[in-house]
Amino acid sequence: MYDHQQGDWEQLINLLQWLDQRLEIATEIAESIFETNSEQSNFSDRGIQIDPQEVTGLMSQNFAQPMFVQDKSQNIQSPLPSCLNHSSLSWLQQTFQLDNFDLGIIAIALAPELDRRYERIYAYLQDDLRGKRPTVDLSLNLLCDSAVEKLKRRAYLTPQASLIQNGLLHLIPDPNQVEPPLLAHIIKLDAAVVRLLLGESGLDERLNSFCQLNLPQRDRSILDSSFLLENLHFIKEIWQNKEPFTLFFQGVDRGRKEETANAIAQALNIPLLTANLAQLETLKLTEFREIIKLLLREAQFQGSLLYIDHLEILQTPETTALYPTLLSALKTYSSLIILAEIEPYPNTDIHGHNQLNWDFPIPSFEQRNCYWQHHLQKINIKINDAELESLSDRFRLTSNQIATAVRTAATQKRWQNSQDTTLSDTQHLPTESLFRAARSVSSRELQGLSQHIQPQYVWDDIVLPPYQKTQLREMCDRVKYHHLVWETWGFKVKKSLGRGLNVMFSGPSGTGKTMAAEIIAQELKLDLYKIDLSQMVSKYIGETEKNLSQIFIAATNANAILLFDEADALFGKRSKVKDARDRYANLEVSYVLQKIEEYEGLAILTTNLRGNMDEAFMRRLQFIIEFQLPDDKQRYQIWQKSFPENTPKHSDLNFQFLADNFELTGANIRNIALMSAFLAASEGSFVQRVHIMQAVRREQQKMGKISTKQVEHDYIALAE
Repeated sequence: MYDHQQGDWEQLINLLQWLDQRLEIATEIAESIFETNSEQSNFSDRGIQIDPQEVTGLMSQNFAQPMFVQDKSQNIQSPLPSCLNHSSLSWLQQTFQLDNFDLGIIAIALAPELDRRYERIYAYLQDDLRGKRPTVDLSLNLLCDSAVEKLKRRAYLTPQASLIQNGLLHLIPDPNQVEPPLLAHIIKLDAAVVRLLLGESGLDERLNSFCQLNLPQRDRSILDSSFLLENLHFIKEIWQNKEPFTLFFQGVDRGRKEETANAIAQALNIPLLTANLAQLETLKLTEFREIIKLLLREAQFQGSLLYIDHLEILQTPETTALYPTLLSALKTYSSLIILAEIEPYPNTDIHGHNQLNWDFPIPSFEQRNCYWQHHLQKINIKINDAELESLSDRFRLTSNQIATAVRTAATQKRWQNSQDTTLSDTQHLPTESLFRAARSVSSRELQGLSQHIQPQYVWDDIVLPPYQKTQLREMCDRVKYHHLVWETWGFKVKKSLGRGLNVMFSGPSGTGKTMAAEIIAQELKLDLYKIDLSQMVSKYIGETEKNLSQIFIAATNANAILLFDEADALFGKRSKVKDARDRYANLEVSYVLQKIEEYEGLAILTTNLRGNMDEAFMRRLQFIIEFQLPDDKQRYQIWQKSFPENTPKHSDLNFQFLADNFELTGANIRNIALMSAFLAASEGSFVQRVHIMQAVRREQQKMGKISTKQVEHDYIALAE
């Protein structure tokens, strides 16, 4: 694009002076034409009243003869003199392939936008007080010298003409006529063209809702892109040569896409015009087509690099026709453009455009580490290397998500300490708040697909044999040192799949499987989501796979622990194929095995029936932990931990007797403790043996068991 300078104002003045010469001749001719009617009617009547003399005069005129034919002796210069190099008008002419006749039309339409005296001149020449704006007929009358030329030049104002097709000029039907002819249409320059010719800055107001125009920002990018540096010379060459070229930015890291687009604009020293399709107010086909034309033209007017984001909005069943519409519109765009989407669309061919795909996956550990460090330094916060590595390794976040997490944690800190308006070097941002903020920005997609479990338990709450606790801690270490082993020590080159952690907790209900999962989530500071397999499995072909795919994609983005309860319902053994249903059921299991192996997070599966699990799946598990019914010693420990410290209770509830005489799971014991507390509260008392025994009786009734009266009597009697 050109640089608007003082010379542009002079050329606009020259253009209007050229128009004034045409208008001066036209008014002289009009005066002689209207003179015969001057005695019968005044100007205010013309265009409103029609008398026989006027009709006679009209009939005497030749067909299509221009009203203001210029005298051949008049030598009026072209509207674009040869001295008009590098001006806004010459740029407009070259960009949209306009000729001098087009520029004459532009001059006629531009004049009343700059000086209202032209409104009265046009009303006079059109013999109508209401005709303050130029029409197609007036334009042809002013610019044409013969009937043949007037008929021929109509093509300049048809939908296929450059002025109309590119939206530079609009034809407005005469509001006083029903279905007026072309000649009666008012011509009006597009507002953006007026701003362009006047050198006014800013974005077209019709694009403000979803577009942003920014000058190149220096040193904005945090990370250097080797790919960008390697191809920068190539990109500059494309821009300078005005070569039709499309860069497809693909991947989930929107922040790095934006940084790269800005870096390219910075290298080219041009503005960046960003269009966010997700913010479009309407996605109707006809309106979308027009808005895209306007967007492409605005990029040309601004001389900017066009970056269109959120193309996935156009890839839903409801908007399936819009994506081809966009690609079709881009065929006429002869410059570099960037299109950004998450998943590649099957058909991205743009006729006449060369293209390059550029991937933006989740940042690597090193990149995430750099982003955390950068955004924390911006608010004067330092954390130790171990905490920084934990955040970088534990949460596979994009650059924007990391920035949001840091802002969220800092805001929470200020909220807690409202007397301080800023964070300083002497203040500390707890690591736990950063972990909490990281979880909050990454788990939104998964919340609608599963049940979020808020971990309440810690290591001291669970009663297990030592070797089982050791296995649980080893599981946590596999997550904590994931980057060190796979990346730093290079084990990733030995294994392309299976870098996640898949474990199984097997055993009867109530033996602590879900509690163990909560403890692990608490230890690792990760969210825990329980997957309801009854909602995942569908009788319709393909639906189960679709549901599970959504779960695993959301879980990957959420950096969460997945808990598949009663997993044998989905991960069961494949059967011999007897009919189509067996074949499809086996395909479901195979699909699940594939997704589990691809998942790089932590997946915990619980089952009461380990023997029902598919052998191929069992081979993919890194840990299998058996949760057995507690023995009397373990039951005693569970009874001791079952009541909170603040619970008022008898000094001797004889937990040993309960452990020895009632074979209960940990879940049963916790239910009994809770029930006894409510029984005591209802009596306005403290927890006593009679409350516990009544709660035991209720729990055993649920289990289908009945305790002997003698045992109950002995337990209560021991307190007396």
